[in-house]
Amino acid sequence: MKNPIGNLNKIFDSRIRLGVMSILLVNNEIDFNGLKELLQLTDGNLASHLTNLEENGFIKVHKGFIGRKTKTTYSITKAGEKAFKEHLDGLENMIKGVK
Repeated sequence: MKNPIGNLNKIFDSRIRLGVMSILLVNNEIDFNGLKELLQLTDGNLASHLTNLEENGFIKVHKGFIGRKTKTTYSITKAGEKAFKEHLDGLENMIKGVK
């Protein structure tokens, strides 16, 4: 029998990282405050999850300036998109297997 949770990626076990990846999958890029607002998180909590995703190569961080103010935006990498889609497929297969 095939392992029903074999395609699940432990990195996406966190509901926050799952949320970040879901948002980035449907948006080309989004800034820190946009993510913070959508997910209703504190700066520190969001930052630690973004660092985890960046260190695993799933998101790319873009730092720039608007006038004198820094602006940080995030986008999903090709590897991140592939890993997240495989995770979603794994969830779907697991749900189908339970029916």
